[in-house]
Amino acid sequence: MKLAPVSVPYRVLQKASSLVITVVLIASFGAGAQFGSLGFVGAIGGILVLTLIYEIAYYRRFTYELTDDTFDLQSGVFSRREREIPYGRIQNVDTTRNIVQRLVGISAVNIETAGGGSTEAVIQYVSAAEADRLQQEIRYRKRDVAREDERTRGDRDSAAETDARGDDERPEIDEEVLFKIAPSELALAGILSFDPRVPGLLIALFTGSIPFVSPIIPTTGSTLVFIITVGILLVGAIVLAWVVGALSAIINYWGFQLTRSADELRYERGLLQRYSGTIPFDKIQAMTIEDNPLKRRAGFATLSVETAGYAPGQAGGRGSEAAVPIASLDRVEALAREIDSYGTPSFKRPPKRIRRRYFARYVMALGVLTGILYTASLFVDAAADIPWYLPVAGILVAPIAAHYKWLHRGYWLGEDHIVTRNGFWNRETKFVAYYRIQTVLDTRTIFQRRWNVATVVADTAGSLSILGKDCSAIDIDDADAVSLREKLTERLNDALADRRAARRTNASFQWLDGHDDADLSTPAFERRDPNQSDDSAETVASDEPANTTDSTEPARPDELEPADTKADAETTDFDDDVDADNEEADTNGTDSVDNTEADHTDGVDDAEADYTDSVSDTDEPANGTDKN
Repeated sequence: MKLAPVSVPYRVLQKASSLVITVVLIASFGAGAQFGSLGFVGAIGGILVLTLIYEIAYYRRFTYELTDDTFDLQSGVFSRREREIPYGRIQNVDTTRNIVQRLVGISAVNIETAGGGSTEAVIQYVSAAEADRLQQEIRYRKRDVAREDERTRGDRDSAAETDARGDDERPEIDEEVLFKIAPSELALAGILSFDPRVPGLLIALFTGSIPFVSPIIPTTGSTLVFIITVGILLVGAIVLAWVVGALSAIINYWGFQLTRSADELRYERGLLQRYSGTIPFDKIQAMTIEDNPLKRRAGFATLSVETAGYAPGQAGGRGSEAAVPIASLDRVEALAREIDSYGTPSFKRPPKRIRRRYFARYVMALGVLTGILYTASLFVDAAADIPWYLPVAGILVAPIAAHYKWLHRGYWLGEDHIVTRNGFWNRETKFVAYYRIQTVLDTRTIFQRRWNVATVVADTAGSLSILGKDCSAIDIDDADAVSLREKLTERLNDALADRRAARRTNASFQWLDGHDDADLSTPAFERRDPNQSDDSAETVASDEPANTTDSTEPARPDELEPADTKADAETTDFDDDVDADNEEADTNGTDSVDNTEADHTDGVDDAEADYTDSVSDTDEPANGTDKN
């Protein structure tokens, strides 16, 4: 299949416009070119022609195909690249459309895979209808792959439904609307938003740090004039940052809607650029409830979910997508429990003595800033009249800042989750299920050791882990850190063992429900050697416990696989019961001995496949991704 033909002129204009702007900037800085000269016009024309030739070649050499097992792409003009992406590894299929793309009827399709540091495949551009078709078709094929996995684990009923349905007959996907942003909530999201990048940009602008821009803050004159000017500019920067944040939030979350199907969340949002994508439940690594002082005062919060891939439209590709842009705190917590149920957190804060450490850090920072300003006033003529002693006034509010920093930190261990809370200006409450933990880290800096505190990190396969935004219990007492690390490691292994045992049990009972008594002649969890006879087959059993995760080393998939033997051991008694039933059936007589023997022979092959899948399968949340 090919790209949309209209994508060629669109990509030409898109790329040529940036090149033309570069040429104009070079000419404007006195490179010797005149805007009306023949050479300048020829350069612009040459750029357009070369871009057109390249885009035509790109269009002719870009193809994609939906095969039975993979999504295949072939691309490249100078360097040919072919990719095969298994449906089971595809995490998100997202579509984006800006205003111009919506006018010409095209859309970009982004395919994310688990553990990818960037988008795995980008299709620029196909028609809007084709983008929707690709998104839906890959969703269906992912489900077919999941059903095939169930077939190998014993779920014959589901596999039979798939075979009877065929490829052309697709079932309807029932979706429930979980959240739809109202105009009042969208306006509130804008009012309570703040863009911290604006003040930094304005400081660089006002102080003359940007080349070719004169400083606005006066460096000469009285101290009073300087203080008044700085105060006015600071207030203006805050107001401008609020306006920019409000506009950004409204544009980003315009028309936001979150729906839920059986196995995934689906979202749509955006005004200037429309985003549409999915968040599979089994790919969610963590949930985060975010708020700031304004939101807390008004009783509102934001809910985001973190996956192992990168979410579209997020700053820096953070791998986090807003499940609820803004809503009342009660509503946000209720929706979070709809996604992954948890208890009522009761946070344990760091020891109170740690507030002195925070106060000392603030005082040290103020002292360094004061020293820099004083040094500048001695050796830089422009800074001679700057009141270098102003940062010292911050010592008066340092104790208050230290107390609130301590007040908004803590952790809680629930039945199935660890919950941590950190931050005052941007407070994040993070929820991580135990079975999603990849590594438990216990870290102590040289300063933490002096205060007898430590930080315990529950590392996941989420992309935010790369940025150091894991679920962390910061500055807790040494004894609590050791206890927390041991409990997390223990609960991680228990959670993985319970999930594997439940999966094996469900698969065995589903297999039994779909067969008659004659099929019971072959136990569901026997391991057979192809060179052995049926009478010499051995039932898999192991008394070895599930492999534990080292608190200081990554939990690799090959370390977690032996835990499957625990589930197999639990099914040994079940197999013995089945064998007993078979012997009783043989003594009472069967209707068709030949059919029973044939089913028994077929069961050998099925059992071999079941055993192979049970040994190779792992319940790692990263789906094969080793982030560390």
